[in-house]
Amino acid sequence: MTPIASTRTLPRATGFVATLASALTTALMFATAPELHAQAPAPQTANTITYDISFPRAVHREGEVTVRFRAVPVGPLRVRMSRSSPGRYALHEFAKNVYSVKAVDAAGRPLRVTRVSPHDWTVTGHTGEVVFSYTLYADRADGTYAGIDDTRAHLNIPATFAWSPSLMTRPIQVTFHRPDPSWKIATQLQPTSDPETFRAPNFQYFMDSPTHLGALDIREWPVTSGGRTQTVRLAVNHTGTAEQVTAYTDLTKRVVNEMAAVFGELPAFDYGTYTFIACYRSNCAGDGMEHRNSTSLTSGGSLAQAQLQLLGTVSHEFFHAWNVERIRPKTLEPFDFTEANFSSELWLAEGFTNYYGVLVIARAGIITPGQYAQRLTGAVNTLTTSPARNYGGAVAMSQQAPFVDAAVSIDPNNRTNTFISYYTYGEALGIALDLTLRARTPQVTLDDFMREMWKRFGKNQTADLAPAKAYTVADAEAVLADVTGDEAFAKDFFARYVVGSELPDYSALLARAGFLVRKSAEGRAWMGDSPLSAFEGEVIVAGPTQIGSPMNDIGLSAGDRILTIDGKTVATQQDVRSAVEAKKPGEQVRVTWRGRAGEKSAMMTLRANPRVDVVAFEDAGMTPTAAQLAFRAAWVGSKQK
Repeated sequence: MTPIASTRTLPRATGFVATLASALTTALMFATAPELHAQAPAPQTANTITYDISFPRAVHREGEVTVRFRAVPVGPLRVRMSRSSPGRYALHEFAKNVYSVKAVDAAGRPLRVTRVSPHDWTVTGHTGEVVFSYTLYADRADGTYAGIDDTRAHLNIPATFAWSPSLMTRPIQVTFHRPDPSWKIATQLQPTSDPETFRAPNFQYFMDSPTHLGALDIREWPVTSGGRTQTVRLAVNHTGTAEQVTAYTDLTKRVVNEMAAVFGELPAFDYGTYTFIACYRSNCAGDGMEHRNSTSLTSGGSLAQAQLQLLGTVSHEFFHAWNVERIRPKTLEPFDFTEANFSSELWLAEGFTNYYGVLVIARAGIITPGQYAQRLTGAVNTLTTSPARNYGGAVAMSQQAPFVDAAVSIDPNNRTNTFISYYTYGEALGIALDLTLRARTPQVTLDDFMREMWKRFGKNQTADLAPAKAYTVADAEAVLADVTGDEAFAKDFFARYVVGSELPDYSALLARAGFLVRKSAEGRAWMGDSPLSAFEGEVIVAGPTQIGSPMNDIGLSAGDRILTIDGKTVATQQDVRSAVEAKKPGEQVRVTWRGRAGEKSAMMTLRANPRVDVVAFEDAGMTPTAAQLAFRAAWVGSKQK
């Protein structure tokens, strides 16, 4: 998954069906694929759960959903909507968008439906068959929710379909009725001879299968890896040109090939296909969400304007095909759709994925080593300057995911001081561990660590399409010990940097590759990075002040109004910046402000701005040595053979 706030944000063949000349052509296209023929869907059984969704009021963001439960045991049938979604760790309460709920029996006679919780209903009076139906409101097209309108239907399955807790082991069949016959369907669900009908072997796979209906530009290509040839597909709903999709496809191919080189092979996709399901339209929210044999990619940005940013999401999410989808933390297997999902391993699951997402783009030659160095700035600077390390290391930050992963609450919090995203923390640890390993003798790399994780915890999958063995933090430490042949090193690294919160020596680590860690604002005075806003001639502190900053030291806090600095009235953020920039680190200014207890005044001692940047030596006017360039090439250079 990618963070929900941005397009990469910077965040599980798959089959998908394109409407071709006829339904018969579509059926034949899938039937001739050897992987699909070998795993042809079984005929619908008497206990198959069948779903049906149509869009008669798509312009009003509504879908009509029907689910038929057969061979229902005697007694009340419980039906529920999910509260969470694969790749998201907080609660999202999808039942809030469900209404007009009703149920009938096989003969169409009404059954009694009772809502027993915000997300549960019971159906009574049936004789073994229940047809449960409802209207779904869906107006957020991204990896977590569902978005329906007259341009597309982008469906995250947990946000769309109700299910029965007592019937979760049954096979599933679903029909998507296209409101426009020219629309195509992209999904990892198993295709059938009907281009609108698909199957899933079980509940977990169904919930993990995002589906898009729309005007898709579809590209596909074979990839041979690990002794098998599989199909990778890019299905894009966009407003650009075919040439832009062609160029984007070429870049995606390079990412796929370079990513496979990290692990030495592609995963064995369950139906021989992996699908990138992309919606790049102004009515999509920025998000990326991994799934087992596909990924959901959404953005309001266009291929013309945001190609590299969008590709960053592609790279991040594709790494998840190994890391998270198959190399899976024990805390997330199986995924719980009824509660927030609590995990200690997200620094590895999401953070290491963040690290490789950009590294692979550099290895593919899409960005230069200098551009890659600049991209490291965010993670290195955050870990270097954030006071949150005083409150825990990577494990502790991972455990806060249910509070921050697009979770919603209205009370203020102090996370600017107490939390570092597990994406960022894990990326920063990935940098540190990879460079530390590369400097050791004998040299190993983070690639070696990930390949061993793949071998032990990812490559072997069960008949139910789940990892044969999930991992824990202790397992990851054991893998590092075995890869390095140094148990003491692994124990020390985890104690200091993963469970603990020590700061790696990034200056020394990155210098080996000819990358410089330098002050971003050398010699400039600084009073803190806390956000300020201006309203009716007053400057307001818009959030908690940063612990350790001059603002925090004198007692400025969220909501305070800064009135004067050195006796001069300040009415805008620029007034404050100008007053500070006129001084040098170590100098003092008198600040007057109005807080909850009234007006206050104090002398504030300004400090040097602690922010750091990462740049290539060449971009800083320095000359890297031959040894540094060789180290850099071994790290950032292509791994394809």
